[in-house]
Amino acid sequence: MGIANARIVFGLSMAFGGLLVSGAVAKPAQCFTTDDGYYACDFRGLDRAGSFRIQAPGRPAYVIEVYRSGRAYGFADFGSGSVSLPGEYIRSRRDRACWDNTETSTQICAW
Repeated sequence: MGIANARIVFGLSMAFGGLLVSGAVAKPAQCFTTDDGYYACDFRGLDRAGSFRIQAPGRPAYVIEVYRSGRAYGFADFGSGSVSLPGEYIRSRRDRACWDNTETSTQICAW
């Protein structure tokens, strides 16, 4: 496996592998994404930095992976595996439960 492939595998394992290692239980939540609107979802914290995963039947699963306070990368699984979302996510100042994408102006929230 090349270095580039190893980095991809490492990133995906960090984003989704924490689900198996952490043993954290998903909690019912209210979610919002620019593409899907408001919906009931399951929220699972992934680490102490504030990374999380949201998922709901019939909707993509989203991961916000915090790499520095207030800054994160986004991933989505539309049913065929995880893909990196473009741009960077910045924690919203208006609603701290939301993350705003700097490149696409989309938003992911979980309450």
